[in-house]
Amino acid sequence: MRKPKVNRMVLAMCFGCFIMVIFYFHSNLKPASAQGSRSSGQGKSGRSPLQMLYDSDQLEQSAVQVAHQGRRELLEDACRSYTRKRRVLIPEDLKHIIVDDQHGLLYCYVPKVACTNWKRVLMVLTGAAGPHRDPLAIPANEAHVPGNLRTLSEYSTSQINQRLRSYLKFVFVREPFERLVSAYRNKFTRSYNTAFHKRYGTKIIRQHRPDPQAEALERGDDVSFEEFVYYLVDPATQREEPFNEHWERVHSLCHPCLIHYDVVGKYETLEQDSRYVLQLAGVKDQVTFPTSAKSTRTTGDMAAQFFHSISPFYQKKLYNLYHMDFLLFNYSTPEYLKFQ
Repeated sequence: MRKPKVNRMVLAMCFGCFIMVIFYFHSNLKPASAQGSRSSGQGKSGRSPLQMLYDSDQLEQSAVQVAHQGRRELLEDACRSYTRKRRVLIPEDLKHIIVDDQHGLLYCYVPKVACTNWKRVLMVLTGAAGPHRDPLAIPANEAHVPGNLRTLSEYSTSQINQRLRSYLKFVFVREPFERLVSAYRNKFTRSYNTAFHKRYGTKIIRQHRPDPQAEALERGDDVSFEEFVYYLVDPATQREEPFNEHWERVHSLCHPCLIHYDVVGKYETLEQDSRYVLQLAGVKDQVTFPTSAKSTRTTGDMAAQFFHSISPFYQKKLYNLYHMDFLLFNYSTPEYLKFQ
């Protein structure tokens, strides 16, 4: 007679254990943003930037929050559609990700997408700027000095994983061909960039200019945009060495299909998106993102002028080279391209 009672007790204990296991896994599968930790940089509210972001997703959202959620979802969908095989991250992949341990931020910097000003802001936030509280008081060349800011590649594997789980990860992107033209204008048409002229200009002229003059081969300071395009699409270029970071594709610098970025800022909405990141970090009262001189910016109309001299054949080859950046970050094919 006691056997059914014992069986019922055993079943009850098993059921109780089952519930506890479900509860344990449920709590551990919550986003890191919901669990929180002091090491992930907490603002005045006591919540980390990651918590601020995903907690706000549960509330009535502002237009900015809705836009950023849409960008995250589009990026995830594009990665699922166009990435055939995932691979494991290696330290080399993390050299462009700057770490702010005080505020729980990971920023993947992309040259020609306001990265100088973002480095200045992070120097202020991490204390690397010394007494400077105004980002613009930091010389531009100082913002790029190695060692002023730590990168994620400098940490141990366990430290990297902990930061990837619990820090707010953000990146700023730009229309790929506007960024490319901006890089060309800055590195090949400015007289002060003699290091780039010697390093890349002389090589481009030697390989892609018929009958170059001796002075051009020596100085490398008069590379045309057309020659620059020939250099980029030449298969031998990437066989010899990786692209320079100023014209490397964003997906190759920041690996957005391997790293889940919480905020994808855009150069086209730079000031609004930068305020949003600083708000999430709880530091918008401590530092202001600098506004840049719009008169010097490379625009779509300017890019169209540069591409006017490029044949449809080479336009197509260049577009194929940067196609993944167009797809992942939801940029339309420029109307000025003639191969369509």
